[in-house]
Amino acid sequence: MSTPKHARYESRGPVPHDVIHPVQFELADPAEGECRVVVLAAPVNPSDVLTLTGEYGQLPPLPAVGGNEGVGRVEQIQGQAHGLAEGDIVLLPVGCGSWSTHLNLPTKALVKLPHDVDPVQLSMLTVNPPTAALMLSDIVDLQPGDWVVQNAANSAVGGYLLQLARKRGINVLNVVRRSSAVEAVRQAGGEHVLVDADDLPKRVRDLVGDVPVRLAVDCVGGVHTEHLARCLVPGGTVVNYGAMSGDRCMISPRYLVFNDIHLRGFWLAQWFRQASPERRQALFAELAGLVADGTLHARIQASYGIEHVRDAIQAAASGARDGKIVIEPNGPSRAAI
Repeated sequence: MSTPKHARYESRGPVPHDVIHPVQFELADPAEGECRVVVLAAPVNPSDVLTLTGEYGQLPPLPAVGGNEGVGRVEQIQGQAHGLAEGDIVLLPVGCGSWSTHLNLPTKALVKLPHDVDPVQLSMLTVNPPTAALMLSDIVDLQPGDWVVQNAANSAVGGYLLQLARKRGINVLNVVRRSSAVEAVRQAGGEHVLVDADDLPKRVRDLVGDVPVRLAVDCVGGVHTEHLARCLVPGGTVVNYGAMSGDRCMISPRYLVFNDIHLRGFWLAQWFRQASPERRQALFAELAGLVADGTLHARIQASYGIEHVRDAIQAAASGARDGKIVIEPNGPSRAAI
């Protein structure tokens, strides 16, 4: 076995890649009821970057190991197997510190996954796909043929939302903040791609005419929230799940009051706390099947080994990306695919 290493941070600060570094650690034998897992892939999400800067809504005590989701291979089982066997591919539990070469984890917390699927694609199953799926299903009662407008359409959640909407027969107006991002969204299947600006509502109406748009999905905040709100029919809803601009959501009373626009937030961690185990299991089973059959797929900008975790964080924090940054603690780096 190679020397165990993980990405550790003892403090938080405004430059996220400055506070984290690879550290060797001593890997104990699994305790009763635990599995030793070799981590195959773990993505870097915006929430991970915000955790390092101290700006996320839920922060682990320090010192901590980075990474909230990922996928691994079972290497050793101690005690009851709970249906698992050595060599199985498993989904890691949320918040386990997945930027590590090896982990000892409770066996009953692991979810068995298909063997014949790219582990990098499976590693992103826990956060972005359910966020996209739930914003399409739990905010507004959407039917086939309805329209949704989303910004940050070139983000991972934006890509998953587009793919899920297509499967459900829902039309999507995709908004990006820079013209260089348009082509990537089109290649991902986005038929309608617009660059955000103050005249966005007019250009949306030029595309859809009088068809009502009742849901807007916002990951940017600032004035961009209002740009989306102005695209909606009276009584429509803007759901915000991020703040890529770094600014608070802004909507004038002209739209919030007189157009009866509803602004609400979505945080997956809150949904996890409230949803029943049966609903969580059903959602992950559905999404895992869609990843396995190729319906759900995220573009990968680049992957990094654990030794280059600081480069991975710096790349993930960059605004000029058209794909996901992934850490493969025990594997080779790859170019964008």
